[in-house]
Amino acid sequence: MSGRSEHAVLPRPLGAWLGLVAVLAALVVAAVGVLYAGHSEPGSVDRWIVAPTEDSVRPPWRYAALATDFWGEPLGAVVLVVAAVAGCLLLRHRRAAVFVVVGAVLTVGTATLLKFPVGRTIHGEGNLSYPSGHTAFVTALALMAAMLATGPLGLRGRAGLALVLGAALAAGAAMGWAQVALGAHYPTDVLGGWCTALVVVPASAWLVDRAADSRRPPGR
Repeated sequence: MSGRSEHAVLPRPLGAWLGLVAVLAALVVAAVGVLYAGHSEPGSVDRWIVAPTEDSVRPPWRYAALATDFWGEPLGAVVLVVAAVAGCLLLRHRRAAVFVVVGAVLTVGTATLLKFPVGRTIHGEGNLSYPSGHTAFVTALALMAAMLATGPLGLRGRAGLALVLGAALAAGAAMGWAQVALGAHYPTDVLGGWCTALVVVPASAWLVDRAADSRRPPGR
């Protein structure tokens, strides 16, 4: 077995599937962004699901939403990334550690940059809301963890894809619920953040693998 197969962060059997998912997710991000560009009110999809307000949920669910939201805030995000990187280094998987940092930074950076051309705000307060950076970050971290776990778990093909997408869906749904419940985002903002992670993480994995392999001595 080649060195790349042993240490790649983008599982070779899943690469094509994740590439297809990334293309579809990019189309969703673009379509929703164009549809709601410059808007400050919930769209028809948002109204159909729920129109969030700052008191959408009451205790104890509000405490659960606040606790979930913390992991998308700067301090919580740093704690999660540091813990993930430490775990990768303890397992002597330096490429995975780089992947976690690159994937997290590029996902949050992309979500942040997209807010400006879209210009969607929420509650008329001027806070740019599309896509949700909190949802994008947490989804990205879950996605990266699942991708790294497919190899050790021996998951290939559909089983590996199910794990990766299932983890992304669970994390995105949890953070998305918190964001909508706290009135910080519309449901379509959450969808945009989730899809942003699905686009950026596979691309980050490909870039990390390509850069690492280019530095590998010939024959190794």
